[in-house]
This record gives sequence, structure tokens and C-alpha cells, in this order.
Amino acid sequence: MIDALIAGRLYGAPRQGTGKTGDTYTTAKVKVLAGNGDTLLCSVIAFDDKAQAALLAMDDGDSVALSGSLTPKVYQDKAGDYRPTLDLVCHAVLTPYHVQRKRQAVSGNDCG
Repeated sequence: MIDALIAGRLYGAPRQGTGKTGDTYTTAKVKVLAGNGDTLLCSVIAFDDKAQAALLAMDDGDSVALSGSLTPKVYQDKAGDYRPTLDLVCHAVLTPYHVQRKRQAVSGNDCG
């Protein structure tokens, strides 16, 4: 696994589920722009309560940056072509709102 920071836009709304043990998790899909200009789809799962709350507050098309354990994979599409994809176990979520608050904290301005 790779410790990664990815940025992109949500593709669809995040969804919360409950595992067999009763613990909640949240899943999402994020469109990420690769270095060559291609778009990759990253499947995201979050177990951390704060990360889940941040994801669930967002909607389709929102910009987001995620930190976590990344696993690159390859899948075969309906046409038989092989395509790259990403899986991320999310540990932290950073949105434009968080960036503004962090900038204010660093500059010494009150956020409230």
C-alpha cells in the first residue's frame, strides 16, 4: 500500500453502511486527474468517524482532498480493455472549507 494524498471531485454522493459487527463505514467515488491528463476513478472507504462525517456532508461534484492508504489496481472494462483504478482507505478529508480554516489559524485570524 501507498500512503497518499489525492485530490479530485466526488462522483456521486457518499453512502454510509453498517458492517457485520455493527460498525459504520462510508464509501465514495472520486474522479482524480492523472499526470497524463487521463481521469482515474478512485473507490474510497472511510472508517474514521471524522472522515465519515466530512464525506457525508459533501455531494456529487464537490472538490475534496483525501489522505490514506492507496492501492492501485487494474480492471477489464466491457470492451475488454484493461484500465487503471485506485482504492483508498481514507484517514482524513480536506475540503475547501478546511483549507480556509487552516489558513486563518496559521495567520492568527479568528475563524468564528
